[in-house]
Amino acid sequence: MSENNQTQAIRIQTPRTPEMEHSTPLFLTSSFCFEDAESMRAAFSEESDDNIYSRFSNPTVQEFTAKMCALEGAEDGFATATGMSAIFATFMTFLGSGDHLLSCSSVFGSTHTIITKYFPKWKIGYSYADVAKPETWEALITPQTKMIYLETPTNPGLDIVDLEWVGQLARKHGIILVVDNCFATPLLQKPIEYGADLVIHSATKWLDGQGRVLGGVVVGKKELIREVYLFSRNTGPSLSPFNAWVLSKSLETLDVRMQRHCDNAEALAIRLEGHEKLNGIKYPFIPSHPMYAIARKQMKRGGGLITFDLKGGLESGVQFMNNLKLLSLTSNLGDSRSIASHPASTTHSKLSDEEKKAVGISLGLIRISVGLEYIDDISEDIIQALERS
Repeated sequence: MSENNQTQAIRIQTPRTPEMEHSTPLFLTSSFCFEDAESMRAAFSEESDDNIYSRFSNPTVQEFTAKMCALEGAEDGFATATGMSAIFATFMTFLGSGDHLLSCSSVFGSTHTIITKYFPKWKIGYSYADVAKPETWEALITPQTKMIYLETPTNPGLDIVDLEWVGQLARKHGIILVVDNCFATPLLQKPIEYGADLVIHSATKWLDGQGRVLGGVVVGKKELIREVYLFSRNTGPSLSPFNAWVLSKSLETLDVRMQRHCDNAEALAIRLEGHEKLNGIKYPFIPSHPMYAIARKQMKRGGGLITFDLKGGLESGVQFMNNLKLLSLTSNLGDSRSIASHPASTTHSKLSDEEKKAVGISLGLIRISVGLEYIDDISEDIIQALERS
């Protein structure tokens, strides 16, 4: 029977033990035993799929990974301790001295730090491409370019990259295409359908959905995941079985949660559009977004994040954050509780003023991760904070 991927995300489960449990068990163990020396030898020589050590594999972690593969339509996957460890492992698996990375310029602050601070130490070159100028991307590709890396929607500006177009570009040049799909989740967007070779998530965000645990995952082509697995097996960024258990259960409610996040975010964006205290607002599924047509083509809904630019810059941004009563001030996103952040002074504070400007981060930019609360309560808190700013 062919099952919807949402059904698979709910029903995929570690085989039942003799206890016949209904809820999936938690395999909180560092290692696994063997009946005899021969079965142990076969496991270490990879003649069997038996578990050896939880740094290599674990049934609870594998359940979470299998669910993510079903949701993304991927052949295989590997789960890691954090989203950043998934990104770092992917970079280090496929890039070496003399290679070149083409990345969209709008990326998460820690990703930017890896690319700009640490890549030069390892003699890995990079170029940043302007999301708003796709016609300039191909000229940045060199014979040494081994990977194209991008986020869509981007963090924090919510710009949209045309996945169909960039997938064709990567195939034309024989380059690995890696897409960070954290903001959209596999419920709203499936990069593999447009040519992505690997898809990365910070499971800490929407996949968990309640701000409880850290986690990351990379899924995609089996032969590429095999290489990521070998790198990670030896360097150790393994996902905790407990965190995997929490994340696996979280995926069972991802669909219903994301629908509510999208409902609230779209309603909030409509209510705030044109507010006198704002220079502008961005949400992928409102027509004023400059990449609205692309978002509608490749996303099912607009997601749970909105951004807006406050008149008055840094001072207004600080006042707005301090005026909030309901929303949380924290660096996370994708929580059941609505969250406000000020990227210029937090997640992207390591960028220079010129770099912030280049990726669309103004001093008054506010990012709202819209939660599951009653929409009138969310919007009232934000509007009142704006009026007092």
